[in-house]
Amino acid sequence: MGKGRIEAFSDGVIAIIITIMVLELRPPEGEDWSAILKLWPVFLSYVLSFVNVGICWSNHHHMLSRVTRVDGRILWLNLHLLFWLSLMPFATAVMGEGAFSRFGVALYGADLFLCSAAYSLLVRAFRALHGPESDFAHAIGRDVKGAASALGYAAGFGLSFLSPALGLAVYAGVTAMWFIPDRRFVRPSA
Repeated sequence: MGKGRIEAFSDGVIAIIITIMVLELRPPEGEDWSAILKLWPVFLSYVLSFVNVGICWSNHHHMLSRVTRVDGRILWLNLHLLFWLSLMPFATAVMGEGAFSRFGVALYGADLFLCSAAYSLLVRAFRALHGPESDFAHAIGRDVKGAASALGYAAGFGLSFLSPALGLAVYAGVTAMWFIPDRRFVRPSA
Protein backbone atom coordinates (compact mmCIF):
# COMPACT_ATOMS: atom_id res chain seq x y z
CA MET A 1 0.00 0.00 0.00
CA GLY A 2 1.08 3.59 -0.54
CA LYS A 3 2.52 5.82 2.14
CA GLY A 4 0.21 8.84 1.75
CA ARG A 5 -2.22 7.88 4.50
CA ILE A 6 0.49 7.20 7.07
CA GLU A 7 2.07 10.59 6.30
CA ALA A 8 -1.21 12.50 6.56
CA PHE A 9 -2.34 10.71 9.72
CA SER A 10 1.02 11.15 11.45
CA ASP A 11 1.17 14.84 10.56
CA GLY A 12 -2.32 15.33 11.99
CA VAL A 13 -1.56 13.52 15.23
CA ILE A 14 1.69 15.42 15.73
CA ALA A 15 -0.10 18.73 15.10
CA ILE A 16 -2.65 17.79 17.77
CA ILE A 17 0.12 16.85 20.21
CA ILE A 18 1.72 20.27 19.81
CA THR A 19 -1.68 21.94 20.17
CA ILE A 20 -2.39 20.07 23.39
CA MET A 21 1.00 21.08 24.79
CA VAL A 22 0.42 24.76 24.14
CA LEU A 23 -3.10 24.58 25.57
CA GLU A 24 -1.57 23.25 28.79
CA LEU A 25 0.22 26.59 29.26
CA ARG A 26 -1.82 28.59 31.74
CA PRO A 27 -1.61 32.35 32.23
CA PRO A 28 0.18 33.47 35.37
CA GLU A 29 -1.61 34.42 38.56
CA GLY A 30 -0.74 38.09 38.54
CA GLU A 31 -0.03 40.82 36.07
CA ASP A 32 3.65 41.51 36.40
CA TRP A 33 6.93 40.00 35.26
CA SER A 34 7.52 38.21 38.56
CA ALA A 35 4.31 36.21 38.02
CA ILE A 36 5.54 35.15 34.58
CA LEU A 37 9.02 34.31 35.88
CA LYS A 38 7.47 31.87 38.35
CA LEU A 39 6.33 29.82 35.35
CA TRP A 40 9.85 29.27 33.98
CA PRO A 41 9.84 25.46 34.63
CA VAL A 42 6.55 25.07 32.76
CA PHE A 43 7.73 27.21 29.86
CA LEU A 44 11.16 25.55 29.64
CA SER A 45 9.48 22.12 29.66
CA TYR A 46 7.20 23.24 26.83
CA VAL A 47 10.12 24.55 24.74
CA LEU A 48 12.11 21.32 25.19
CA SER A 49 9.06 19.22 24.29
CA PHE A 50 8.13 21.36 21.31
CA VAL A 51 11.64 20.95 19.92
CA ASN A 52 11.67 17.20 20.60
CA VAL A 53 8.29 16.67 18.92
CA GLY A 54 9.50 18.84 16.03
CA ILE A 55 12.65 16.73 15.67
CA CYS A 56 10.59 13.56 15.61
CA TRP A 57 8.21 15.04 13.04
CA SER A 58 11.10 16.20 10.84
CA ASN A 59 12.88 12.83 11.02
CA HIS A 60 9.62 10.99 10.35
CA HIS A 61 9.03 13.19 7.31
CA HIS A 62 12.54 12.61 5.96
CA MET A 63 12.30 8.88 6.60
CA LEU A 64 9.02 8.63 4.71
CA SER A 65 10.56 10.56 1.81
CA ARG A 66 12.82 7.55 1.18
CA VAL A 67 10.23 4.77 1.34
CA THR A 68 7.83 3.73 -1.38
CA ARG A 69 5.29 1.62 0.48
CA VAL A 70 4.03 0.52 3.89
CA ASP A 71 2.44 -2.65 5.19
CA GLY A 72 0.24 -3.57 8.15
CA ARG A 73 3.22 -4.07 10.45
CA ILE A 74 4.47 -0.57 9.69
CA LEU A 75 1.03 0.91 10.29
CA TRP A 76 0.99 -0.63 13.78
CA LEU A 77 4.58 0.37 14.54
CA ASN A 78 3.79 3.92 13.43
CA LEU A 79 0.81 3.94 15.82
CA HIS A 80 3.16 2.66 18.52
CA LEU A 81 5.44 5.67 17.91
CA LEU A 82 2.47 8.05 17.88
CA PHE A 83 1.23 6.57 21.16
CA TRP A 84 4.44 7.45 23.00
CA LEU A 85 4.53 10.86 21.33
CA SER A 86 0.94 11.47 22.41
CA LEU A 87 2.06 11.10 26.05
CA MET A 88 4.54 13.96 25.60
CA PRO A 89 2.03 16.64 26.75
CA PHE A 90 1.39 14.64 29.94
CA ALA A 91 5.09 14.05 30.65
CA THR A 92 5.79 17.72 29.88
CA ALA A 93 3.11 18.88 32.31
CA VAL A 94 4.34 16.57 35.09
CA MET A 95 7.92 17.75 34.64
CA GLY A 96 7.10 21.46 34.34
CA GLU A 97 4.46 21.71 37.03
CA GLY A 98 6.64 19.65 39.35
CA ALA A 99 9.43 22.20 38.86
CA PHE A 100 11.81 19.51 37.55
CA SER A 101 11.33 17.04 40.40
CA ARG A 102 13.16 13.70 40.24
CA PHE A 103 9.96 11.91 39.31
CA GLY A 104 8.95 14.47 36.68
CA VAL A 105 12.35 14.48 34.95
CA ALA A 106 12.51 10.67 35.09
CA LEU A 107 9.00 10.31 33.65
CA TYR A 108 9.89 12.72 30.86
CA GLY A 109 13.06 10.75 30.09
CA ALA A 110 11.14 7.48 30.07
CA ASP A 111 8.77 8.91 27.47
CA LEU A 112 11.67 10.21 25.36
CA PHE A 113 13.33 6.79 25.54
CA LEU A 114 10.12 5.00 24.55
CA CYS A 115 9.62 7.40 21.62
CA SER A 116 13.19 6.68 20.53
CA ALA A 117 12.71 2.91 20.86
CA ALA A 118 9.45 3.05 18.89
CA TYR A 119 11.14 5.08 16.16
CA SER A 120 13.96 2.52 15.97
CA LEU A 121 11.45 -0.32 15.59
CA LEU A 122 9.79 1.60 12.77
CA VAL A 123 13.15 2.10 11.05
CA ARG A 124 13.88 -1.64 11.29
CA ALA A 125 10.49 -2.50 9.83
CA PHE A 126 11.03 -0.15 6.88
CA ARG A 127 14.49 -1.66 6.32
CA ALA A 128 13.00 -5.17 6.34
CA LEU A 129 10.15 -4.21 3.99
CA HIS A 130 12.36 -2.40 1.47
CA GLY A 131 15.42 -4.65 1.72
CA PRO A 132 19.07 -4.16 2.68
CA GLU A 133 20.02 -2.70 -0.70
CA SER A 134 17.15 -0.23 -0.88
CA ASP A 135 17.44 3.54 -1.07
CA PHE A 136 16.03 3.65 2.47
CA ALA A 137 18.58 1.17 3.89
CA HIS A 138 21.46 3.08 2.31
CA ALA A 139 20.12 6.40 3.61
CA ILE A 140 19.59 5.21 7.20
CA GLY A 141 22.96 3.47 7.36
CA ARG A 142 23.84 2.17 10.82
CA ASP A 143 21.65 4.82 12.49
CA VAL A 144 24.36 5.81 14.96
CA LYS A 145 22.49 8.97 15.90
CA GLY A 146 19.36 7.00 16.71
CA ALA A 147 21.27 4.58 18.93
CA ALA A 148 23.11 7.44 20.64
CA SER A 149 19.76 9.11 21.34
CA ALA A 150 18.33 6.00 23.00
CA LEU A 151 21.48 5.59 25.12
CA GLY A 152 21.37 9.27 26.06
CA TYR A 153 17.73 9.10 27.12
CA ALA A 154 18.40 5.96 29.18
CA ALA A 155 21.40 7.62 30.84
CA GLY A 156 19.40 10.79 31.52
CA PHE A 157 16.62 8.69 33.04
CA GLY A 158 19.04 7.06 35.45
CA LEU A 159 20.82 10.30 36.27
CA SER A 160 17.53 12.07 36.96
CA PHE A 161 17.16 10.06 40.17
CA LEU A 162 20.54 11.33 41.36
CA SER A 163 20.11 14.86 40.07
CA PRO A 164 17.18 16.11 37.99
CA ALA A 165 19.46 18.83 36.60
CA LEU A 166 21.87 16.20 35.24
CA GLY A 167 19.05 14.22 33.67
CA LEU A 168 17.63 17.35 32.09
CA ALA A 169 21.09 18.35 30.83
CA VAL A 170 21.47 14.97 29.12
CA TYR A 171 18.03 15.29 27.48
CA ALA A 172 18.94 18.79 26.30
CA GLY A 173 22.25 17.46 24.96
CA VAL A 174 20.52 14.77 22.93
CA THR A 175 18.11 17.39 21.61
CA ALA A 176 21.01 19.66 20.67
CA MET A 177 22.69 16.77 18.84
CA TRP A 178 19.74 16.72 16.43
CA PHE A 179 20.28 20.39 15.55
CA ILE A 180 23.35 19.27 13.62
CA PRO A 181 21.89 18.68 10.16
CA ASP A 182 21.28 15.01 9.47
CA ARG A 183 22.22 14.48 5.84
CA ARG A 184 21.15 10.83 5.63
CA PHE A 185 17.83 11.48 3.98
CA VAL A 186 18.71 14.53 1.92
CA ARG A 187 18.71 13.56 -1.74
CA PRO A 188 21.75 14.70 -3.73
CA SER A 189 21.09 17.45 -6.25
CA ALA A 190 20.77 16.34 -9.84
